[in-house]
Amino acid sequence: MTRPLRFQNTTRSQMDFDEVFDYIYRFMKKQPMGNYKLMLGTDSQVHPHATVFITGIVIQRLGAGVWACFRKEIVPRQMHVLGERISYETSLTEEIANLFTEEKKTQLIDVVLPHIYKGASFTIEGHIDIGAGERNRTRIYVEEMMARIESLGMEAKIKPDAIVASGYANKYTK
Repeated sequence: MTRPLRFQNTTRSQMDFDEVFDYIYRFMKKQPMGNYKLMLGTDSQVHPHATVFITGIVIQRLGAGVWACFRKEIVPRQMHVLGERISYETSLTEEIANLFTEEKKTQLIDVVLPHIYKGASFTIEGHIDIGAGERNRTRIYVEEMMARIESLGMEAKIKPDAIVASGYANKYTK
């Protein structure tokens, strides 16, 4: 039997996914006319005896705030091989994305649906902590990781637009 995933943020710890989803849903219900982005992304940091992975979940109401939380996973070894670490980061983002079942995504879409002709919107993005720049060591993984994220129906974002992976999650890997 697998253990339940636990999430936390600056005000709550030990949330299960149902609680996380409820926070997101209630955040959106407060202003159903909003433009919402549900963003998921993972970053990692190699420490002396382990590699720490942080997967962030951020719901943003454009121009009007965010609610966010994260999940920490510790692999009890140093993962220095860049391809392995990036692939694992992407797998953790995929794992969280799969918790947003079609039923749950429909619930979130239904919040804004009556207001789309007045400008409301909802998108889901998968943020990958890689870049396509000529000098970026991760550029060789861009196509593969973006395809994995897009295969789940999410819009894939890389640096500098992958703010959940390269900003929010990165903050908690230290």
